[in-house]
Amino acid sequence: MTTVIENATETTETSRGDRMGIDGLDARLIELLAEEPRIGVLEASRRLGVARGTAQARLDRLRTQGVIRGFGPDVDPAALGYPVTAFATLEIKQGQGQDVRAHLATVPEVLELHTTTGHGDMLCRLVARSNADLQRVIDLVVGFEGIVRASTAIVMENAVPLRIIPLVRQAALD
Repeated sequence: MTTVIENATETTETSRGDRMGIDGLDARLIELLAEEPRIGVLEASRRLGVARGTAQARLDRLRTQGVIRGFGPDVDPAALGYPVTAFATLEIKQGQGQDVRAHLATVPEVLELHTTTGHGDMLCRLVARSNADLQRVIDLVVGFEGIVRASTAIVMENAVPLRIIPLVRQAALD
């Protein structure tokens, strides 16, 4: 579906994985909100050089279509006392995916869980207070009967921390 908003033609498909086109103004708004998440719409519109209503409409559309998912705090697990990060590749029994997901959702140190192809069926990001504590977390994870095998890799350095702005800029050019 193609819509026209503020004289910018955009591709609008909202289901996960489909392309939701953004333009340069959307990208600048997202970048500003990423840099200053507490900025108000009025100040954002002033800095972007657009009317307040334009900024609000763009923000509302980006939220409604799932481009912007939230404005919550960016919490550092290390600052909470969990400086060790690891990734665990899990092999699970056939038909146990839902049960494994439900089990892993009960482990606070499991920050993310992804189903994958290739070696293993799931990949989860774990945090722990120390290497010894990581063993406790791994035992919690693999202690579930639906998990057949796990392979864990400890993160030595986060060389490229999670970033989204370069992708936002690229999407605005597409």
